[in-house]
Amino acid sequence: MAQRMGFFTDTSVCIGCKACEVACKEWNGLPEDGLNFTGMSYDNTEKLGADTWRHVAFIEQRKPLARQEPGVDHTGPVPPLGTPPETAPMTPMTQGEGGDLRWLMSSDVCKHCTVAACLDVCPTGALFRTEFGTVVVQSDVCNGCGYCIPACPFGVLDQRKDDGRAWKCTLCYDRIGDGLEPACAKACPTDSIQYGPLDELRERAAARVATLNDAGVDDAHLYLADTDNGIGGAGAFFLLLDDPEVYGLPPDPVATTRDLPAMWRHAAVAAAGLLGAGLLACAGRSR
Repeated sequence: MAQRMGFFTDTSVCIGCKACEVACKEWNGLPEDGLNFTGMSYDNTEKLGADTWRHVAFIEQRKPLARQEPGVDHTGPVPPLGTPPETAPMTPMTQGEGGDLRWLMSSDVCKHCTVAACLDVCPTGALFRTEFGTVVVQSDVCNGCGYCIPACPFGVLDQRKDDGRAWKCTLCYDRIGDGLEPACAKACPTDSIQYGPLDELRERAAARVATLNDAGVDDAHLYLADTDNGIGGAGAFFLLLDDPEVYGLPPDPVATTRDLPAMWRHAAVAAAGLLGAGLLACAGRSR
């Protein structure tokens, strides 16, 4: 089997350009999302779905950036167009004052879980694990049963209304098989999305968190980087600047099929007990 590959998304350098969304759609031939204004900040896609395999979240917060100039207080009359900045009636603000704003931006994607519940429940084998450790849907094998959709603890999978089949990120299986970067990572102008061997990405991510923490960004932490979490580790993990819930991510995701083996064992024991009781009852009647 080839070396396991994956994504490391460093949200601290995401600028919300959505180049990853566009590149994903162009390479995979995905339909557009309607481009409707959702009313949720500047986000026009809102969440991952059958036609959105990369989704950039925009979170606006009244919170200053650590050790950075938060900007200016735009109080008073608006200066005439063309007024030099040094004469504009704007008062510089010091860090920590009320009114500071920051944007949290994060490009979300399928997590390609080690313990993939979607794969476990698929009755047709449409979902399979590749030689790179990623999880891919074969659309020509999918029968549209939808079992994988509630099984995913992240709500990644979705069905298209026109055909009912399930769709999600393939981590550009057709590209990485030829030694190419996934389209989203190739298009990212800030290297917020990084692709490579998972072990190397985890080392790089740990070093990045340490750098940010040393710079005073105490909230910086890794999400889904551990291999002993509820999904056995993820093929796509993230550096976040706030709690996972702020980004719309579950804080402690657990594979919904994790307890299936134990459940089957208990069911087998119960069935054996019932069978034994039935045989004893039959034997008692024959005497």
